[in-house]
This record gives sequence, C-alpha cells and structure tokens, in this order.
Amino acid sequence: MSNKVELYIYDLSRGMAASISPMLIGKRIEGIWHTSIVVYEREYFFGSGGVESCTPAGLHVSFLCIAFRVNLFHLTLNGSTALGAPLEIVLLGHTQVPYSVFFDYLNGLGEGAYAGCNYKLLTHNCNVFSNDVAQFLCGASIPKHILDLPNEILQSRLAPLIESFVSQLEQSARPIAEERTPARQSSPDFEALNSEVEATRYHSFILQEKRKTLAEKQAKRERKREKRRKKLLKQGQSLTPELEVYVSVQDMADTEAVNGATESQLPSEQALQMEEDERREEEERKKSREPPIVFKDAYDIRVEFDALVGLIDGKLSPEEQTSLEELHKYMLEEEGSWALGDGFLLFVGRLLNDANLPVEVKIRTLNVLGLAALKDDVILLLHQDRRDHIIMNYAFEIDRVTPEEQESLALFIANMFENLSSSEWLMYISEWSYNNQSISNIRVTTKVGVHSLLSDRPALQDRGTAIIHNLACKEVKTVVFDDVAVELTMALLQFFNSKPSEEHLFRSMKALSKFIQVSRQEVPQLIQMIGPDPKTFKGTSARLDALIDEISSKIH
Repeated sequence: MSNKVELYIYDLSRGMAASISPMLIGKRIEGIWHTSIVVYEREYFFGSGGVESCTPAGLHVSFLCIAFRVNLFHLTLNGSTALGAPLEIVLLGHTQVPYSVFFDYLNGLGEGAYAGCNYKLLTHNCNVFSNDVAQFLCGASIPKHILDLPNEILQSRLAPLIESFVSQLEQSARPIAEERTPARQSSPDFEALNSEVEATRYHSFILQEKRKTLAEKQAKRERKREKRRKKLLKQGQSLTPELEVYVSVQDMADTEAVNGATESQLPSEQALQMEEDERREEEERKKSREPPIVFKDAYDIRVEFDALVGLIDGKLSPEEQTSLEELHKYMLEEEGSWALGDGFLLFVGRLLNDANLPVEVKIRTLNVLGLAALKDDVILLLHQDRRDHIIMNYAFEIDRVTPEEQESLALFIANMFENLSSSEWLMYISEWSYNNQSISNIRVTTKVGVHSLLSDRPALQDRGTAIIHNLACKEVKTVVFDDVAVELTMALLQFFNSKPSEEHLFRSMKALSKFIQVSRQEVPQLIQMIGPDPKTFKGTSARLDALIDEISSKIH
C-alpha cells in the first residue's frame, strides 16, 4: 500500500531572519528552518525531547513520545506543533514501507542517534532527522538550502541570536511539558510477580529439556530393540512371541543395569551422578546446535582478578570483602556458584555503579564477569538478579559509559551465549521499570548488540557481530525474534556500508539469513528498499557466496 510522504517546513524566526539578516551578515536568509515528515497521517519530528509525533496541522492533537518504547505520555495543543501551521508543504514522494517497519525504524532512531540528549540545534537537528527519514521512506532528500543553512549561520553573528530564540521558545513550552502524565511505576508486588514468572519460565524450559532427553532415551531404546530384531531376522530366525519377549527382556536388562548402578549409590553420590548426567546432556545439546561465537581467551582471569583486588583494596566493607573472597573461590578455585552468597550481586552493583571508584574497577569487574559467563552454572548467579536487575540495568546504559566499559560489557553479553540456560536468560521478555522506561532482558541484549555493531571501534564491532550472530542462531525460535528481527536487520544493513571484514560480513550475513526465516515479509522488504543488495559482496569468499545465494533466493 502506497503512502504519501510530505515535508512540513516552518520558519523558527517567523519572518525575522529575512528582515534582519541583511543588516547582520550582509545577505538575506529567508528563514531559520524547522522541518518534519508527515506520513501515515502523522507528523514526525526531532527536538530536545527526542523523536516525537503529532497529528498534522489544523487539528486538536495528542502528542506521543515514541523514543524507543518508553512509557507513553499525552498532552494536547491546538494546531500542529508550537509553531502553528507550516510555512510550506513539499511532496517528497510515496513509500511502500509498512507502518510496522517504519515504527520499528523510528524506535531505533529514538534509542540511538536521535535520542533527546543528542540534539544539537545547528548541527544535529530536526532537518538532519527529516532528511534521514525521507531517505528511508522514499529515497528522497529534503531541499538542499535547508540542509546548508546551518553552515551559513555558524559562520555569522546570527548563531547566538538563534540559540537564544530557541531557548526562549523551549521555556515558553515548558509549562505544557509539565502536564505530561507521570509514567506508571511498577509496584514491588508486580516486580516480585515478574521474578516468579521468569523463574517459572526457566523451570518450564528445564522441564521441556528433560522431557526431550527422556524421549531421546526412549527412541534410543527403540532403535536398539529394532537392531536386535533385524539381527535375529538376518540370522534366519522368525520373530516368534518367545523371541519378542527375549528382545524386550534384553532391553529391560540394559535399562536396569543403569538404574541398578544408581540405586546402589548413596544419596550424595546420586546427586553427583545426576549433575554429571545433566552436564553430559548439556554438552550433547551444545554439539547439536549452531556454535555461538564467544571469546574464551580474551583475558587472563588471574590478571583481571588481581588487578581488581589492587584497585579496591581498603575500600570494601566486611560484607563486601566476603563477597570478594567468594568471587575468588568461584573464578580461581573452581568452586560452584553455590559459593556466592545472597549479597554477592549487591557487591557487583557497588563496583559497577559507585562513582567514587575509578573507571578501571568497572572494566575489571566486567572482564571477570565476562569469563564467568562461560561457566555452566552461571545461570544460578543470574537468577539472583531477577528482582534488582543490577547487571541488565547497567548494560542498558552502554551508550553512556566509556568505550572501554562498552567493550567489556559486549564481551560479557557475547559469552553468555556459551550455555543454553544463560542464552535463554538473555531472551527473557518480562519487563521492569528503569528510569521511567520499560525494559527487558531481550531489549537490553538487542541494544548492546546494535550499539556495538554500529560503533567505530574495531573491538566493539567484533563483539557486536558476535552478539547479533548468536542472537540469530538461537536454536529455539521464539516470538521474541518477531519483535527484534526488523530492528537488528536495520542495524545490519547500516553496518554493511562500513566495509566490514570477511569474518564480520559472514557473521552478519548468517544473521540476516536467519532473520529472513523469522520475518519472511518485512525483512526481505527492508533489504530490497534500503540495501545494499547482498550480491554486492559476491566474490569475497566461498562461504559468503553460499549465504548470499541463499538470501537472494528469498528476496528476489
């Protein structure tokens, strides 16, 4: 379905620029332009509040903040924006992009480059936003004189006047902004319920896996029984009722031999045996799945731990010192996660969030956690965090921490895919409130992956491609992918324009091929409309060519 794409043009100076510019800079500037995109019967624009939308000019409107799925607020005004009716309306073209794809695209912009904190009046403003959105929707650009205007202003004496004017405009709009409905805060009971839901989901997953294992064992017994039957037939014997009984008895004897060995064990020995059986079954499941990309040799655990101890020596309470000793047992003495006490994650939260500690403390802590993520029983540590979300709240702030912290954080998330249980934990969809935003494990995982992928730091890109590859290659397909596949595809398509290495291209194309299987309509449409065409990378390597052929067969 085709939708009209229009550019609404406003003059921030309301005619003042045309009057005073000849006197101030010796040339006439027609206006100080503010623009927005009107499509799908909504007007979309960018300002200090982030990405916002309203009903187009002339109607009683309801503003909606749509900056990356935060809690919505409403306020009403007469007219379109605070500027009233547009000075000019330009038809840019028509778009075939589905609204759901566009909405996900805007969410991504609102979370990244077009978050409110990134707004700069003269360099990263509404006009840059309008141009990007127009390119996405219909491949058009907004008028060049609007995009070029900031350069003229920056080189003139108009810049301070414009800054002052817009500041006054925002001051006058502030009472309206205060009418926003406060975001609903989750109650403690609701948080506790969420935690119980997550625990139930996890135990349900474990139960399903155990049922699967039992079914596999039963199938194995059936195959063994059938093999015995075929052997008897090959020897020329007919399957009399007596021989059928013999085959069954043999099968039972095999089973009882295993069960008898277990029954003769002490309870403690049985527990150890069960742990060993589960570990062996986990290894078998690992072998049968798409291997994740993890970073096992990125750091030396003794070097990282000793550096951490040196940085926090003398700065810990007795309880925190105990937690540090527990961490030593878990990471260096190969004790199980049972060695970590109930207050351990509060200790981790202190190390990650205490502004009085040097940044290197956070980096070393994340490095240790990144190596802990490779352990089979790390899920027990993660489930301690179901209520406070210390780890994922910190990860959600990846775009606000130092680049070195970002690299360590991305490695932690990538390594979490080493084990089935911890990778499932990353996919949890239950939400909680953080800084007046509703977030979940999958949203945080996606944010870390996208941010890392689109970074200009090679190490961060490397870990970002690993995270998105691992996300896409999860062996259990869930509805989670329907929610994030489009967003991750948008990031991959943008990443392709950065001339990635063959390894990074392969990981990304592998992910893209998986996302096409999940979102059979929207992802192929995005690839066709936005590009680049995967065939552009043909000839890079044989394994990449095979993936490109697979993708091309599904989008053309």
